[in-house]
Amino acid sequence: MNGEQLLKEAEGFRDRIVENRRYLHRHAEVGFELTNTLAYVKKELEEMGYEPQECGRAGLVVLAGGKKPGKVFMIRGDMDALPFKEEADVDFASETCNMHACGHDMHTAMMLGAARLLKTHEDDIEGTVKLMFQPSEETFEGSHDMIQAGVLENPKVDGALMIHVMAGMPFPAGTVIVTDGGTSAPGADYFTINVKGKGCHGSMPNAGVDPINIAAHIVTALQEINSRELALVDEAVLTIGKIAGGKAGNAIADTVEMVGTIRTYDEEVRAFVKRRLEEISSGIAAAFRGSASVEWGSGCPCLINDKEVSKSVAKYMQELLGPGRSFTTGQLAAMSEGKANKSAGSEDFAYISQEVPSVMIALAAGEPAKGYKYPQHHPMVKFDEAALASGSAVYAYAATRWLEEHR
Repeated sequence: MNGEQLLKEAEGFRDRIVENRRYLHRHAEVGFELTNTLAYVKKELEEMGYEPQECGRAGLVVLAGGKKPGKVFMIRGDMDALPFKEEADVDFASETCNMHACGHDMHTAMMLGAARLLKTHEDDIEGTVKLMFQPSEETFEGSHDMIQAGVLENPKVDGALMIHVMAGMPFPAGTVIVTDGGTSAPGADYFTINVKGKGCHGSMPNAGVDPINIAAHIVTALQEINSRELALVDEAVLTIGKIAGGKAGNAIADTVEMVGTIRTYDEEVRAFVKRRLEEISSGIAAAFRGSASVEWGSGCPCLINDKEVSKSVAKYMQELLGPGRSFTTGQLAAMSEGKANKSAGSEDFAYISQEVPSVMIALAAGEPAKGYKYPQHHPMVKFDEAALASGSAVYAYAATRWLEEHR
Protein backbone atom coordinates (compact mmCIF):
# COMPACT_ATOMS: atom_id res chain seq x y z
CA MET A 1 0.00 0.00 0.00
CA ASN A 2 1.42 3.36 -1.02
CA GLY A 3 2.19 5.61 1.93
CA GLU A 4 2.11 8.85 -0.01
CA GLN A 5 -1.31 7.95 -1.36
CA LEU A 6 -2.60 7.13 2.12
CA LEU A 7 -1.44 10.49 3.47
CA LYS A 8 -3.15 12.31 0.60
CA GLU A 9 -6.38 10.38 1.13
CA ALA A 10 -6.32 11.08 4.87
CA GLU A 11 -5.78 14.78 4.20
CA GLY A 12 -8.71 14.62 1.78
CA PHE A 13 -11.16 13.79 4.56
CA ARG A 14 -9.37 15.70 7.33
CA ASP A 15 -12.55 17.72 7.99
CA ARG A 16 -14.47 14.50 8.71
CA ILE A 17 -11.82 13.32 11.17
CA VAL A 18 -11.91 16.72 12.91
CA GLU A 19 -15.71 16.55 13.03
CA ASN A 20 -15.52 13.10 14.63
CA ARG A 21 -12.98 14.34 17.17
CA ARG A 22 -14.99 17.40 18.16
CA TYR A 23 -18.19 15.45 18.60
CA LEU A 24 -16.43 12.98 20.88
CA HIS A 25 -14.78 15.84 22.75
CA ARG A 26 -18.08 17.60 23.40
CA HIS A 27 -19.72 14.39 24.60
CA ALA A 28 -16.88 13.06 26.77
CA GLU A 29 -17.73 9.98 28.84
CA VAL A 30 -15.70 7.96 31.34
CA GLY A 31 -14.80 4.39 32.18
CA PHE A 32 -17.18 1.79 30.83
CA GLU A 33 -20.08 4.29 30.76
CA LEU A 34 -19.68 5.16 27.08
CA THR A 35 -23.27 4.96 25.86
CA ASN A 36 -23.15 7.99 23.57
CA THR A 37 -19.57 7.38 22.45
CA LEU A 38 -20.24 3.76 21.51
CA ALA A 39 -23.39 4.64 19.60
CA TYR A 40 -21.54 7.33 17.64
CA VAL A 41 -18.52 5.16 16.82
CA LYS A 42 -20.72 2.21 15.86
CA LYS A 43 -22.82 4.37 13.55
CA GLU A 44 -19.72 5.80 11.84
CA LEU A 45 -18.28 2.33 11.29
CA GLU A 46 -21.54 0.94 9.95
CA GLU A 47 -21.78 3.80 7.46
CA MET A 48 -18.35 2.77 6.16
CA GLY A 49 -19.60 -0.77 5.58
CA TYR A 50 -18.22 -2.46 8.71
CA GLU A 51 -20.10 -4.79 11.04
CA PRO A 52 -18.99 -3.73 14.55
CA GLN A 53 -18.91 -6.47 17.15
CA GLU A 54 -19.33 -5.72 20.84
CA CYS A 55 -16.43 -6.95 22.96
CA GLY A 56 -16.55 -6.96 26.75
CA ARG A 57 -18.40 -4.37 28.78
CA ALA A 58 -18.06 -1.45 26.36
CA GLY A 59 -15.61 -2.30 23.58
CA LEU A 60 -16.05 -2.56 19.83
CA VAL A 61 -14.10 -4.55 17.25
CA VAL A 62 -14.17 -4.46 13.47
CA LEU A 63 -12.12 -6.32 10.87
CA ALA A 64 -10.65 -4.90 7.67
CA GLY A 65 -9.29 -7.09 4.91
CA GLY A 66 -9.45 -10.84 5.25
CA LYS A 67 -9.93 -11.27 1.52
CA LYS A 68 -6.35 -12.48 1.16
CA PRO A 69 -4.75 -15.07 3.46
CA GLY A 70 -2.28 -13.76 5.99
CA LYS A 71 -1.66 -12.78 9.56
CA VAL A 72 -3.68 -10.48 11.83
CA PHE A 73 -2.40 -7.12 13.04
CA MET A 74 -4.37 -5.11 15.61
CA ILE A 75 -4.49 -1.35 16.08
CA ARG A 76 -5.97 0.08 19.25
CA GLY A 77 -7.66 3.36 20.13
CA ASP A 78 -9.05 4.15 23.59
CA MET A 79 -12.30 6.09 24.01
CA ASP A 80 -12.72 7.18 27.64
CA ALA A 81 -12.25 10.62 29.19
CA LEU A 82 -11.39 11.89 32.68
CA PRO A 83 -13.97 12.87 35.32
CA PHE A 84 -13.30 16.59 35.70
CA LYS A 85 -14.54 19.82 34.16
CA GLU A 86 -12.75 21.28 31.15
CA GLU A 87 -11.07 24.69 31.42
CA ALA A 88 -9.41 24.77 27.98
CA ASP A 89 -10.29 27.67 25.71
CA VAL A 90 -11.80 25.80 22.75
CA ASP A 91 -15.05 26.43 20.91
CA PHE A 92 -16.05 22.76 21.15
CA ALA A 93 -15.65 22.39 24.92
CA SER A 94 -17.10 19.38 26.69
CA GLU A 95 -20.81 19.58 27.44
CA THR A 96 -20.54 16.96 30.17
CA CYS A 97 -18.75 17.05 33.51
CA ASN A 98 -15.94 15.04 31.91
CA MET A 99 -12.98 16.03 29.75
CA HIS A 100 -10.85 14.35 27.11
CA ALA A 101 -7.71 15.63 28.80
CA CYS A 102 -5.61 12.67 27.68
CA GLY A 103 -6.44 12.85 23.99
CA HIS A 104 -8.50 9.69 23.70
CA ASP A 105 -10.98 11.59 21.51
CA MET A 106 -8.04 12.15 19.14
CA HIS A 107 -7.21 8.43 19.21
CA THR A 108 -10.78 7.38 18.45
CA ALA A 109 -11.12 9.91 15.63
CA MET A 110 -7.82 8.74 14.11
CA MET A 111 -9.00 5.14 14.36
CA LEU A 112 -12.16 6.08 12.47
CA GLY A 113 -9.97 7.76 9.87
CA ALA A 114 -7.83 4.63 9.64
CA ALA A 115 -10.97 2.52 9.29
CA ARG A 116 -12.00 4.67 6.33
CA LEU A 117 -8.58 4.25 4.68
CA LEU A 118 -8.53 0.50 5.28
CA LYS A 119 -12.03 0.04 3.85
CA THR A 120 -11.01 1.91 0.69
CA HIS A 121 -8.02 -0.41 0.20
CA GLU A 122 -9.56 -3.56 1.66
CA ASP A 123 -8.90 -5.69 -1.42
CA ASP A 124 -5.16 -5.01 -1.12
CA ILE A 125 -4.67 -5.99 2.54
CA GLU A 126 -2.41 -9.04 2.88
CA GLY A 127 -4.28 -10.56 5.79
CA THR A 128 -6.52 -8.85 8.36
CA VAL A 129 -6.39 -5.63 10.34
CA LYS A 130 -8.34 -5.79 13.59
CA LEU A 131 -9.45 -2.43 14.98
CA MET A 132 -9.88 -2.35 18.76
CA PHE A 133 -11.99 0.48 20.18
CA GLN A 134 -11.34 0.30 23.93
CA PRO A 135 -13.11 1.71 26.99
CA SER A 136 -11.76 2.46 30.46
CA GLU A 137 -8.06 2.93 29.82
CA GLU A 138 -7.83 5.55 32.55
CA THR A 139 -8.83 2.97 35.17
CA PHE A 140 -6.52 0.30 33.69
CA GLU A 141 -9.51 -2.03 33.21
CA GLY A 142 -10.64 -1.79 29.59
CA SER A 143 -7.83 -3.64 27.83
CA HIS A 144 -7.92 -6.55 30.26
CA ASP A 145 -11.71 -6.69 30.00
CA MET A 146 -11.55 -6.94 26.20
CA ILE A 147 -8.83 -9.62 26.39
CA GLN A 148 -11.06 -11.63 28.70
CA ALA A 149 -13.85 -11.19 26.15
CA GLY A 150 -11.65 -12.58 23.37
CA VAL A 151 -10.30 -9.53 21.52
CA LEU A 152 -7.06 -11.37 20.76
CA GLU A 153 -8.87 -14.37 19.27
CA ASN A 154 -11.21 -15.12 16.33
CA PRO A 155 -9.08 -14.27 14.43
CA LYS A 156 -5.98 -14.68 16.56
CA VAL A 157 -3.86 -11.51 16.74
CA ASP A 158 -0.20 -11.79 15.68
CA GLY A 159 0.97 -8.24 16.40
CA ALA A 160 -0.40 -4.97 17.78
CA LEU A 161 0.19 -1.23 17.88
CA MET A 162 -1.08 1.73 19.87
CA ILE A 163 -0.68 5.47 19.34
CA HIS A 164 -0.74 8.11 22.05
CA VAL A 165 -0.95 11.79 21.17
CA MET A 166 1.32 14.06 23.20
CA ALA A 167 0.74 17.74 23.86
CA GLY A 168 3.65 20.03 24.69
CA MET A 169 6.21 18.24 22.52
CA PRO A 170 8.75 20.41 20.67
CA PHE A 171 8.00 18.80 17.32
CA PRO A 172 5.62 19.71 14.48
CA ALA A 173 2.18 18.14 14.84
CA GLY A 174 2.11 14.69 13.29
CA THR A 175 5.73 13.84 14.10
CA VAL A 176 6.05 10.22 15.20
CA ILE A 177 8.32 8.75 17.87
CA VAL A 178 8.52 4.95 17.79
CA THR A 179 9.49 3.28 21.05
CA ASP A 180 12.51 1.00 20.86
CA GLY A 181 12.24 -2.55 22.13
CA GLY A 182 11.91 -3.07 25.86
CA THR A 183 9.85 -1.54 28.65
CA SER A 184 8.45 1.91 27.90
CA ALA A 185 5.73 2.39 30.50
CA PRO A 186 5.69 1.22 34.11
CA GLY A 187 3.40 -1.24 35.75
CA ALA A 188 0.90 0.50 38.02
CA ASP A 189 -0.86 -0.53 41.20
CA TYR A 190 -3.33 1.37 43.36
CA PHE A 191 -3.77 0.43 46.99
CA THR A 192 -5.62 1.33 50.15
CA ILE A 193 -4.13 0.64 53.58
CA ASN A 194 -6.81 0.36 56.26
CA VAL A 195 -5.29 1.03 59.66
CA LYS A 196 -7.33 -0.03 62.69
CA GLY A 197 -6.75 1.28 66.19
CA LYS A 198 -8.97 1.95 69.20
CA GLY A 199 -10.67 5.27 69.71
CA CYS A 200 -10.57 7.16 72.98
CA HIS A 201 -10.44 10.66 74.46
CA GLY A 202 -7.43 12.65 73.29
CA SER A 203 -6.42 13.35 76.90
CA MET A 204 -6.08 9.61 77.63
CA PRO A 205 -4.11 8.08 74.74
CA ASN A 206 -3.09 5.18 76.95
CA ALA A 207 -6.70 4.00 76.89
CA GLY A 208 -6.70 3.57 73.12
CA VAL A 209 -4.57 2.75 70.08
CA ASP A 210 -3.79 5.71 67.84
CA PRO A 211 -4.19 4.82 64.10
CA ILE A 212 -2.90 8.24 63.02
CA ASN A 213 0.37 7.59 64.83
CA ILE A 214 0.53 4.17 63.17
CA ALA A 215 -0.15 5.71 59.74
CA ALA A 216 2.63 8.26 60.25
CA HIS A 217 5.13 5.49 61.02
CA ILE A 218 3.93 3.46 58.00
CA VAL A 219 4.47 6.43 55.67
CA THR A 220 8.04 6.82 56.90
CA ALA A 221 8.80 3.11 56.89
CA LEU A 222 7.55 2.56 53.34
CA GLN A 223 10.22 4.92 52.01
CA GLU A 224 12.79 2.45 53.31
CA ILE A 225 11.82 0.08 50.47
CA ASN A 226 13.40 2.39 47.90
CA SER A 227 16.35 3.51 49.96
CA ARG A 228 17.40 0.19 51.51
CA GLU A 229 15.72 -2.76 49.77
CA LEU A 230 15.98 -1.95 46.04
CA ALA A 231 19.17 -1.91 44.00
CA LEU A 232 20.34 1.25 42.25
CA VAL A 233 18.99 -0.02 38.92
CA ASP A 234 15.57 -0.99 40.31
CA GLU A 235 13.40 1.97 39.41
CA ALA A 236 10.25 2.35 41.50
CA VAL A 237 7.98 5.02 42.94
CA LEU A 238 5.73 4.52 45.96
CA THR A 239 3.41 7.41 46.78
CA ILE A 240 0.84 7.90 49.53
CA GLY A 241 -1.49 10.48 48.05
CA LYS A 242 -4.29 10.50 50.60
CA ILE A 243 -4.62 9.99 54.36
CA ALA A 244 -8.02 10.29 56.00
CA GLY A 245 -8.92 9.71 59.62
CA GLY A 246 -10.25 11.37 62.75
CA LYS A 247 -13.08 13.84 63.31
CA ALA A 248 -11.96 16.00 66.21
CA GLY A 249 -8.72 17.41 67.59
CA ASN A 250 -9.36 16.04 71.07
CA ALA A 251 -10.28 12.50 70.09
CA ILE A 252 -8.25 9.53 68.93
CA ALA A 253 -9.91 7.85 65.95
CA ASP A 254 -10.71 4.20 65.41
CA THR A 255 -9.42 3.99 61.85
CA VAL A 256 -7.30 5.71 59.23
CA GLU A 257 -7.40 5.17 55.48
CA MET A 258 -4.24 5.60 53.40
CA VAL A 259 -4.45 5.59 49.59
CA GLY A 260 -1.52 5.44 47.19
CA THR A 261 0.10 4.11 44.06
CA ILE A 262 3.18 2.13 43.01
CA ARG A 263 4.97 2.41 39.64
CA THR A 264 7.68 -0.04 38.56
CA TYR A 265 9.45 -1.00 35.30
CA ASP A 266 10.01 -4.65 36.16
CA GLU A 267 7.46 -7.31 37.10
CA GLU A 268 9.72 -8.92 39.71
CA VAL A 269 10.35 -5.54 41.35
CA ARG A 270 6.62 -4.86 41.18
CA ALA A 271 5.80 -8.10 43.02
CA PHE A 272 8.53 -7.45 45.61
CA VAL A 273 7.36 -3.90 46.40
CA LYS A 274 3.75 -5.05 46.76
CA ARG A 275 4.76 -7.83 49.15
CA ARG A 276 6.92 -5.54 51.26
CA LEU A 277 4.21 -2.89 51.42
CA GLU A 278 1.86 -5.45 52.98
CA GLU A 279 4.51 -6.76 55.40
CA ILE A 280 5.67 -3.33 56.54
CA SER A 281 2.14 -2.00 56.99
CA SER A 282 0.98 -4.94 59.07
CA GLY A 283 4.25 -5.15 61.00
CA ILE A 284 4.33 -1.47 61.94
CA ALA A 285 0.67 -1.57 62.96
CA ALA A 286 1.22 -4.63 65.14
CA ALA A 287 4.23 -3.00 66.81
CA PHE A 288 1.94 -0.19 67.97
CA ARG A 289 -0.88 -2.54 69.10
CA GLY A 290 -3.06 -1.95 66.04
CA SER A 291 -3.63 -3.72 62.74
CA ALA A 292 -3.42 -2.85 59.05
CA SER A 293 -4.74 -4.54 55.93
CA VAL A 294 -4.03 -3.70 52.29
CA GLU A 295 -6.64 -3.67 49.53
CA TRP A 296 -5.38 -3.65 45.94
CA GLY A 297 -7.35 -1.72 43.36
CA SER A 298 -6.98 -1.50 39.60
CA GLY A 299 -3.56 -1.71 38.01
CA CYS A 300 -1.66 -2.92 34.97
CA PRO A 301 1.65 -4.60 34.16
CA CYS A 302 4.67 -3.05 32.43
CA LEU A 303 4.30 -2.19 28.75
CA ILE A 304 6.82 -4.23 26.77
CA ASN A 305 7.72 -3.24 23.21
CA ASP A 306 8.74 -6.13 20.99
CA LYS A 307 12.15 -5.44 19.42
CA GLU A 308 11.28 -6.79 15.98
CA VAL A 309 7.90 -5.04 15.77
CA SER A 310 9.49 -1.79 16.96
CA LYS A 311 12.26 -2.05 14.38
CA SER A 312 9.78 -2.78 11.59
CA VAL A 313 7.39 0.03 12.51
CA ALA A 314 10.28 2.50 12.76
CA LYS A 315 11.18 1.59 9.17
CA TYR A 316 7.58 2.00 8.04
CA MET A 317 7.35 5.44 9.61
CA GLN A 318 10.50 6.54 7.76
CA GLU A 319 8.84 5.38 4.54
CA LEU A 320 5.59 7.17 5.33
CA LEU A 321 6.77 10.43 6.90
CA GLY A 322 10.46 10.79 6.12
CA PRO A 323 13.44 11.22 8.47
CA GLY A 324 12.41 14.70 9.62
CA ARG A 325 9.02 13.57 10.89
CA SER A 326 9.85 10.16 12.33
CA PHE A 327 12.28 9.15 15.09
CA THR A 328 12.91 6.35 17.53
CA THR A 329 13.40 6.95 21.22
CA GLY A 330 17.02 5.85 20.79
CA GLN A 331 17.61 8.39 18.03
CA LEU A 332 16.20 11.20 20.15
CA ALA A 333 18.39 10.14 23.06
CA ALA A 334 21.47 10.19 20.84
CA MET A 335 20.56 13.63 19.51
CA SER A 336 20.24 14.97 23.04
CA GLU A 337 23.32 13.07 24.29
CA GLY A 338 21.21 11.53 27.01
CA LYS A 339 19.57 8.20 27.64
CA ALA A 340 16.18 7.29 26.22
CA ASN A 341 13.37 8.43 28.44
CA LYS A 342 10.76 6.03 29.69
CA SER A 343 7.25 7.23 30.33
CA ALA A 344 6.31 7.61 33.98
CA GLY A 345 2.65 7.26 33.08
CA SER A 346 1.25 3.76 32.94
CA GLU A 347 -0.82 2.48 30.03
CA ASP A 348 -3.17 -0.49 30.06
CA PHE A 349 -2.19 -1.46 26.50
CA ALA A 350 0.44 -3.20 28.61
CA TYR A 351 -1.96 -6.14 28.95
CA ILE A 352 -1.92 -6.52 25.16
CA SER A 353 1.88 -6.24 25.07
CA GLN A 354 2.16 -9.09 27.55
CA GLU A 355 0.21 -11.36 25.18
CA VAL A 356 1.32 -10.47 21.62
CA PRO A 357 4.32 -8.67 20.06
CA SER A 358 3.43 -4.98 20.32
CA VAL A 359 4.71 -1.43 20.01
CA MET A 360 3.75 1.95 21.42
CA ILE A 361 4.00 5.09 19.25
CA ALA A 362 3.93 8.70 20.43
CA LEU A 363 2.38 11.26 18.07
CA ALA A 364 3.28 14.91 18.58
CA ALA A 365 0.09 16.96 18.86
CA GLY A 366 0.94 20.44 20.04
CA GLU A 367 4.12 22.51 20.22
CA PRO A 368 4.59 24.72 23.31
CA ALA A 369 5.64 27.60 21.03
CA LYS A 370 2.24 27.43 19.37
CA GLY A 371 0.30 27.62 22.62
CA TYR A 372 0.05 23.94 23.49
CA LYS A 373 1.84 24.27 26.79
CA TYR A 374 -0.29 22.21 29.18
CA PRO A 375 0.36 18.49 29.72
CA GLN A 376 -2.02 15.55 29.59
CA HIS A 377 -4.54 15.30 32.43
CA HIS A 378 -4.56 19.07 32.93
CA PRO A 379 -7.97 20.82 32.71
CA MET A 380 -6.49 23.36 30.27
CA VAL A 381 -4.70 20.94 27.94
CA LYS A 382 -5.32 21.29 24.20
CA PHE A 383 -4.26 19.12 21.27
CA ASP A 384 -3.34 20.24 17.77
CA GLU A 385 -5.82 18.79 15.29
CA ALA A 386 -3.19 19.08 12.56
CA ALA A 387 -1.98 15.68 13.81
CA LEU A 388 -5.25 13.87 13.10
CA ALA A 389 -4.93 13.05 9.40
CA SER A 390 -1.34 11.84 9.62
CA GLY A 391 -2.27 9.82 12.73
CA SER A 392 -4.94 7.99 10.73
CA ALA A 393 -2.40 7.23 8.01
CA VAL A 394 0.13 6.03 10.60
CA TYR A 395 -2.38 3.52 11.99
CA ALA A 396 -3.33 2.20 8.55
CA TYR A 397 0.14 2.16 7.00
CA ALA A 398 1.87 0.49 9.95
CA ALA A 399 -0.72 -2.29 10.05
CA THR A 400 -0.81 -3.00 6.31
CA ARG A 401 2.97 -2.83 5.88
CA TRP A 402 3.51 -5.26 8.74
CA LEU A 403 1.02 -7.67 7.18
CA GLU A 404 2.70 -7.27 3.80
CA GLU A 405 6.12 -8.13 5.23
CA HIS A 406 4.78 -11.09 7.21
CA ARG A 407 2.53 -12.69 4.60
